[in-house]
Amino acid sequence: MTEPTWLTAARAKLGVRETPGPANNPTIMGWAKALGTKVLGMVFNADSVPWCGLFVAKCITESGLTPPPIAVRAKAWASWGKPIAADALAPGAVLVFEREGGGHVGFYVGEDDTAYRVLGGNQSDAVTTTRIAKARCVARRWPAGLPVIGKPVRLSVAGQPLSVNEA
Repeated sequence: MTEPTWLTAARAKLGVRETPGPANNPTIMGWAKALGTKVLGMVFNADSVPWCGLFVAKCITESGLTPPPIAVRAKAWASWGKPIAADALAPGAVLVFEREGGGHVGFYVGEDDTAYRVLGGNQSDAVTTTRIAKARCVARRWPAGLPVIGKPVRLSVAGQPLSVNEA
């Protein structure tokens, strides 16, 4: 079984991080420039602006898929594609979460009893894999028109703290 191309694209970006202070990471800014305001729905001018939606849009478009309108907004992904049941998740599913001050979006890579393991951007100011409580998940999505490939992945909790705010 192979993973979806958008998840492979996401894995290739692991470790990309914001530039501290007033400077901006040229890689993140390059993603924004390539996608442009037509896809993002706004002018994206600093890596200090929440960029989880930008990251997901970049990976999705690299796979030839179309992101939702205003893709930079995490919660815009809650109506993208088609819903996928929690017990039918597969690596690459798009997960949307509530958080104080807004939302968060990233890709499912696995789960334990209480949390999803999410590969996403703007997690501790970088592209990382982190644990996010299942109770915070407000949407689970898969690209419309594409069959789900894979099945839920069980992972250990060992050594993995629970994220409380991905801003």
